[in-house]
Amino acid sequence: MASKLGNIVFYADDPPALARFWAAVFGYPEQEWEEPLKGQLLSAGLTEQDLSHRGLAQDPSGEGPRILFLRADSTKQTRNRVHLDINATPGRQPTHDELDVEKDRLVALGAEVVRLIDQDWGPWPEHYYQLRDPEGNEFCLH
Repeated sequence: MASKLGNIVFYADDPPALARFWAAVFGYPEQEWEEPLKGQLLSAGLTEQDLSHRGLAQDPSGEGPRILFLRADSTKQTRNRVHLDINATPGRQPTHDELDVEKDRLVALGAEVVRLIDQDWGPWPEHYYQLRDPEGNEFCLH
Protein backbone atom coordinates (compact mmCIF):
# COMPACT_ATOMS: atom_id res chain seq x y z
CA MET A 1 0.00 0.00 0.00
CA ALA A 2 1.26 3.50 -0.81
CA SER A 3 1.64 6.14 1.87
CA LYS A 4 -0.76 9.09 2.07
CA LEU A 5 -0.08 12.67 3.11
CA GLY A 6 -1.30 13.28 6.64
CA ASN A 7 -0.56 16.84 7.72
CA ILE A 8 1.50 19.66 6.33
CA VAL A 9 3.11 21.09 9.47
CA PHE A 10 4.29 24.67 10.03
CA TYR A 11 6.13 25.90 13.09
CA ALA A 12 4.86 29.36 13.95
CA ASP A 13 5.18 32.18 16.46
CA ASP A 14 1.37 32.51 16.58
CA PRO A 15 -0.10 29.18 15.41
CA PRO A 16 -3.80 30.14 15.70
CA ALA A 17 -3.28 33.34 13.66
CA LEU A 18 -1.28 31.54 10.97
CA ALA A 19 -3.97 28.82 10.85
CA ARG A 20 -6.60 31.52 10.21
CA PHE A 21 -4.48 32.98 7.37
CA TRP A 22 -4.03 29.62 5.62
CA ALA A 23 -7.67 28.64 6.18
CA ALA A 24 -8.66 31.84 4.36
CA VAL A 25 -6.14 31.15 1.56
CA PHE A 26 -7.79 27.78 0.89
CA GLY A 27 -11.34 28.94 1.64
CA TYR A 28 -11.65 26.66 4.69
CA PRO A 29 -13.76 27.66 7.68
CA GLU A 30 -11.82 28.87 10.72
CA GLN A 31 -11.13 26.01 13.14
CA GLU A 32 -11.37 26.24 16.88
CA TRP A 33 -10.67 23.37 19.23
CA GLU A 34 -14.29 22.32 19.70
CA GLU A 35 -15.94 19.25 21.13
CA PRO A 36 -15.61 16.37 20.70
CA LEU A 37 -12.04 16.90 19.42
CA LYS A 38 -11.11 19.28 22.25
CA GLY A 39 -12.21 16.77 24.88
CA GLN A 40 -10.30 13.98 23.16
CA LEU A 41 -7.12 16.08 23.05
CA LEU A 42 -7.45 17.12 26.69
CA SER A 43 -8.11 13.54 27.84
CA ALA A 44 -5.06 12.42 25.83
CA GLY A 45 -2.91 14.65 28.04
CA LEU A 46 -2.81 18.01 26.28
CA THR A 47 -3.60 21.11 28.31
CA GLU A 48 -5.55 24.26 27.45
CA GLN A 49 -2.16 25.98 27.07
CA ASP A 50 -1.02 23.26 24.64
CA LEU A 51 -4.12 23.89 22.54
CA SER A 52 -3.52 27.65 22.59
CA HIS A 53 -0.11 26.96 21.01
CA ARG A 54 -1.58 25.01 18.10
CA GLY A 55 -3.73 25.81 15.08
CA LEU A 56 -5.42 23.83 12.34
CA ALA A 57 -6.61 24.62 8.82
CA GLN A 58 -8.65 21.73 7.48
CA ASP A 59 -10.89 21.15 4.48
CA PRO A 60 -14.26 20.01 5.85
CA SER A 61 -14.73 17.80 2.76
CA GLY A 62 -11.41 16.06 3.42
CA GLU A 63 -10.24 16.67 -0.15
CA GLY A 64 -7.79 19.53 0.37
CA PRO A 65 -4.65 19.50 2.48
CA ARG A 66 -4.84 19.59 6.27
CA ILE A 67 -2.33 22.01 7.76
CA LEU A 68 -1.24 21.83 11.38
CA PHE A 69 0.49 24.74 13.12
CA LEU A 70 2.70 24.19 16.15
CA ARG A 71 4.40 26.71 18.40
CA ALA A 72 8.00 27.35 17.26
CA ASP A 73 10.80 27.38 19.78
CA SER A 74 12.66 30.09 17.84
CA THR A 75 12.00 32.77 15.24
CA LYS A 76 12.27 31.90 11.55
CA GLN A 77 15.71 33.04 10.37
CA THR A 78 16.30 31.65 6.86
CA ARG A 79 14.55 30.58 3.70
CA ASN A 80 12.16 27.61 3.81
CA ARG A 81 13.58 24.32 2.63
CA VAL A 82 10.08 23.32 1.47
CA HIS A 83 7.35 25.62 0.24
CA LEU A 84 3.76 25.36 -0.99
CA ASP A 85 2.72 26.10 -4.58
CA ILE A 86 -0.82 27.49 -4.62
CA ASN A 87 -2.93 27.36 -7.79
CA ALA A 88 -4.90 30.56 -8.38
CA THR A 89 -7.33 28.72 -10.65
CA PRO A 90 -7.30 25.00 -9.76
CA GLY A 91 -7.34 22.74 -12.79
CA ARG A 92 -6.18 25.31 -15.32
CA GLN A 93 -3.60 28.00 -15.97
CA PRO A 94 -4.81 31.41 -14.76
CA THR A 95 -4.80 34.49 -16.94
CA HIS A 96 -2.49 37.27 -15.81
CA ASP A 97 -5.53 39.17 -14.53
CA GLU A 98 -6.80 36.16 -12.56
CA LEU A 99 -3.37 35.67 -11.03
CA ASP A 100 -3.24 39.35 -10.01
CA VAL A 101 -6.73 39.19 -8.47
CA GLU A 102 -5.77 36.17 -6.36
CA LYS A 103 -2.45 37.80 -5.40
CA ASP A 104 -4.36 40.89 -4.24
CA ARG A 105 -6.73 38.70 -2.17
CA LEU A 106 -3.81 36.97 -0.47
CA VAL A 107 -2.08 40.30 0.22
CA ALA A 108 -5.31 41.58 1.80
CA LEU A 109 -5.21 38.51 4.07
CA GLY A 110 -1.67 39.39 5.20
CA ALA A 111 0.68 37.92 2.58
CA GLU A 112 3.63 39.92 1.28
CA VAL A 113 4.76 39.90 -2.35
CA VAL A 114 8.44 39.03 -2.69
CA ARG A 115 8.58 39.22 -6.48
CA LEU A 116 6.86 38.43 -9.75
CA ILE A 117 8.57 35.71 -11.78
CA ASP A 118 8.06 36.30 -15.51
CA GLN A 119 10.56 34.28 -17.52
CA ASP A 120 11.00 31.19 -19.66
CA TRP A 121 12.34 27.96 -18.25
CA GLY A 122 13.53 26.32 -21.44
CA PRO A 123 10.45 26.00 -23.63
CA TRP A 124 8.05 26.65 -20.73
CA PRO A 125 6.90 30.15 -19.79
CA GLU A 126 6.81 30.92 -16.08
CA HIS A 127 4.57 33.65 -14.73
CA TYR A 128 3.88 33.45 -10.99
CA TYR A 129 4.30 35.30 -7.70
CA GLN A 130 6.63 34.43 -4.87
CA LEU A 131 5.01 35.53 -1.60
CA ARG A 132 5.46 35.24 2.17
CA ASP A 133 2.76 34.43 4.69
CA PRO A 134 2.39 36.68 7.78
CA GLU A 135 5.26 34.86 9.54
CA GLY A 136 7.63 34.97 6.58
CA ASN A 137 7.13 31.45 5.16
CA GLU A 138 7.65 31.55 1.40
CA PHE A 139 5.08 30.17 -1.03
CA CYS A 140 4.34 30.58 -4.72
CA LEU A 141 1.10 31.53 -6.42
CA HIS A 142 0.74 30.02 -9.90
